[in-house]
Amino acid sequence: MGYTLPSPDSPAERARALMARKDALEAELEAQGSILKANNTDMRQPLVDHDGFPRADLDVWAVRHARVRVIELRNDLTTLMDEMAKTLETIYPRSRPEPPQAEDDELLPFARVNGVAPGSPAADAGMERGDLVVKFGELRHPQSNLQAVATLVADNENKAISVLVRRLGVERVTALRLIPRQGWGGRGSLGWSIFPLNCL
Repeated sequence: MGYTLPSPDSPAERARALMARKDALEAELEAQGSILKANNTDMRQPLVDHDGFPRADLDVWAVRHARVRVIELRNDLTTLMDEMAKTLETIYPRSRPEPPQAEDDELLPFARVNGVAPGSPAADAGMERGDLVVKFGELRHPQSNLQAVATLVADNENKAISVLVRRLGVERVTALRLIPRQGWGGRGSLGWSIFPLNCL
């Protein structure tokens, strides 16, 4: 019996091709970032001096070109990640968040969501500013802390994390399904800001 190669149009092969494209985009993004670093600048610093002349301490043309390319690559990466998510869903169907259990209503919050960036993984999951996090994966009060949350996020990129939050005006805790991912177009892999709560 001969071995049959998978169809190049199959979801699995499509996912592999998208992953390869993602690696290429990230490599080029790193290369463009190196150009900015070599010129001791970033995406925001002005390219002219106080008199309005091009700065003599950097290669203005190279920096300008790198900045434009970084923006293009970030946009391409965001589009690619969305396509990857859709493709992966055809291979691994999305499961619903597990419904909260009765005992979950007794959990104490350990962090508050201070902000959620539009279009971020946190926003896609339904996270809202003001949400009180009572459970993040297996993390809960009092053992949980923001460092533990950051470690869990880093270890679960592109994987679903079950999150329970208390929300103003909602009696029961709310279950969310959060998928950390880089390249969504903003900082971090979640696109949120949180701060700890001291629950006595």
